[in-house]
Amino acid sequence: MIRRWNPDVVAAPAGRYSHLAAVPEGHELVMISGQLGVLPDGALAGPDAESQARQVYVNIELLLESIGATPAHLVKVFTMVAGTEHLPGCRAAMGEAFGRWFPDGDWPAQSLAVVAALAAPEFAVEVEAVAAVPRTAGRG
Repeated sequence: MIRRWNPDVVAAPAGRYSHLAAVPEGHELVMISGQLGVLPDGALAGPDAESQARQVYVNIELLLESIGATPAHLVKVFTMVAGTEHLPGCRAAMGEAFGRWFPDGDWPAQSLAVVAALAAPEFAVEVEAVAAVPRTAGRG
């Protein structure tokens, strides 16, 4: 499976992530576009960062399931938060999702950026990801 580790040549991770993640042979990288906190019908999951981020992680999990993968296949996660005021809600939702997805603490590589804005003013959180999925026929 995916190898994740933290060499002692740099400081230990300050959060739920690994410094390095390697993809094993026989896997393909699948890029997951930035996911917003919107429901399948396109409605906003809620006005706050926590409800939006919860939906973002649901969306990522559903996209992974659609290709026969799980969050265990995630190699890299990149989170964008529209303003520092949204960090607590985003981190709470991330903690819930990552606690379920990676109960052993084997976190994917991750970055988090506070940005001035996202695609529309109502969006507080956007998350994109990269997964390493075993090559199989019929995915599509």
